[in-house]
Amino acid sequence: DTGLYYDRYLREVIEVLETDPHFREKLQSANTEDIKNGRLSKELDLVGHHVRTRLDELKRQEVSRLRMLLKAKMDSTNMQSVQMDHVSLLKQFEHLDPHNQNTFEAKDLELLISTATKDLENYDAERHEEFKRYEMLKEHERREYLKSLDQEKREREEKRMEEMKEKHRQHPKVNAPGSVDQLREVWEETDGLDPQEFNPKTFFKLHDTNEDGVLDEQELEALFTKELEKVYDPKNEEDDMMEMEEERLRMREHVMKNVDLNHDRLVSMDEFLRSTEKKEFSSPNEWETLDDKTPVYSEEELQRFEAELRDKQVELSRRAETLRQEQEILNERGKALEAQKKEYQQAVKEMSQRQKDQQEVHQPPPSGPNGELRFQPDLPNLAQEHDQGEKNP
Repeated sequence: DTGLYYDRYLREVIEVLETDPHFREKLQSANTEDIKNGRLSKELDLVGHHVRTRLDELKRQEVSRLRMLLKAKMDSTNMQSVQMDHVSLLKQFEHLDPHNQNTFEAKDLELLISTATKDLENYDAERHEEFKRYEMLKEHERREYLKSLDQEKREREEKRMEEMKEKHRQHPKVNAPGSVDQLREVWEETDGLDPQEFNPKTFFKLHDTNEDGVLDEQELEALFTKELEKVYDPKNEEDDMMEMEEERLRMREHVMKNVDLNHDRLVSMDEFLRSTEKKEFSSPNEWETLDDKTPVYSEEELQRFEAELRDKQVELSRRAETLRQEQEILNERGKALEAQKKEYQQAVKEMSQRQKDQQEVHQPPPSGPNGELRFQPDLPNLAQEHDQGEKNP
């Protein structure tokens, strides 16, 4: 994985192009300048129809994916009501031609190659910067933790931390990446072959896992696993796996600097064999691991980083207070609405009861079997008349 957000698209385009014998031959013989100046892109006109059809499908899929990304981004920023101009929005993605969203043309290949080349050149620098920020955050948290302790506990904790650092430094010698000792160790321990029979050409073919005639960055980094395992163990508290990945990146950059003669970020068989003839191959300088080197940041950089953290904390506190106040307002509104709801329910209940009472008062007199009205005697009046009759016989 190149780490690029369009990595899958890039790989699929290359895989499809390599199915065309003519283009595959041109790709293998092309140098960096041919790739960068667009000469290789012109060969697209000579590939087979089925290859062009498949490339068209890949581009339409990529455009669809980017549209979905843009929509998700707009939805998350509450811009759903804004009318989307897809052509304008797609211009921010430099690896394809936004004006032609249906077919894959020579311009698309040229843009894809040039953008990937530029992005990959910046990718390693970005990874180093991310690691630096990680290390500064780790140091900041360490200092803040120690500040929170009393003197006795602080001294005890500082001693424990120093012991862990020293324990991490106690590891076997790390061979310089790309040296004969390092490659021979892989030959013996990973490949299971006799170190006395080490052969650079055979070694190259064994580790060109996709058999494309070159060692890419992932294939190179896989060669350093044995060296990294000497220094880092995920089971050990003192070993930081983020540091291990930074060490892997440093090793790969070291090999590329010495071996990749045309700077295409790939190592050909010829480049690899030439590197084995150099003095550095058999007598390299001792490799310095990260724990041997000075910190990747200065004290001044750390202070600026901590100032950024404080500013972010202030901003987060301000937002939290704003949210708290808004929540209080919503709670008060909720209480008011609940009170109004209860008043409304009570009013409805009382109105319903009044309607029921009125219906009982105005209920029509009962009727007979043939529909005639049947009047009930006024029982209280009859009782009074009966009483008066008894008094006056």
